[in-house]
Amino acid sequence: MIARLSGTLAEIGADTAVIDVGGVGYQVHASARTLDALGPVGGDVLILTELQVREDAWTLFGFGTAAERDTFRTLTSVQGVGGKVALAILSALSPDELARAVAQEDKAMIGRANGVGPKLAARIANELKGKLGPVGLGGGAPAPRAGAAADALSALANLGFKPADASAAVNAAQDELGADATLDALVRLALRKAAK
Repeated sequence: MIARLSGTLAEIGADTAVIDVGGVGYQVHASARTLDALGPVGGDVLILTELQVREDAWTLFGFGTAAERDTFRTLTSVQGVGGKVALAILSALSPDELARAVAQEDKAMIGRANGVGPKLAARIANELKGKLGPVGLGGGAPAPRAGAAADALSALANLGFKPADASAAVNAAQDELGADATLDALVRLALRKAAK
């Protein structure tokens, strides 16, 4: 499994980017939101990835945040939502906006994405109810900050914690330890907080 890529942005297209890692160019499909955040061609990038293997193709999808990657994984668990449709949804809605739309059963909001008709929007709203985390007045758990917090969130997600639970635990740990906390310290404290 390819979990992330760190290298030089070699090319950028409408829905893909090519990342040069040690002389090998990896084509990564990504949402418009992630592609916009990559920066200029020739710059250094770090992107989280998800590899989908099918009989006829190996496709690498890229994400700017762990929350986006986790939402992508949840979306592709819905029948009829493949990687390209999930990216279209994530191009139209942020993970928090999608969680809010699902919680409110706002099929029209979900249907704003290219390739998502009314039936698929209804299926997404029904099947993902309660799977994208709690949504309060602020739109769910606040997103963790960059750096060690993002890596800690990814670690908790890989251990099987729900995205909202992992985000809340990492945020609480970072608030307690401060912005300069190490990854190791964040993960340890976040695990203790998530276990409560």
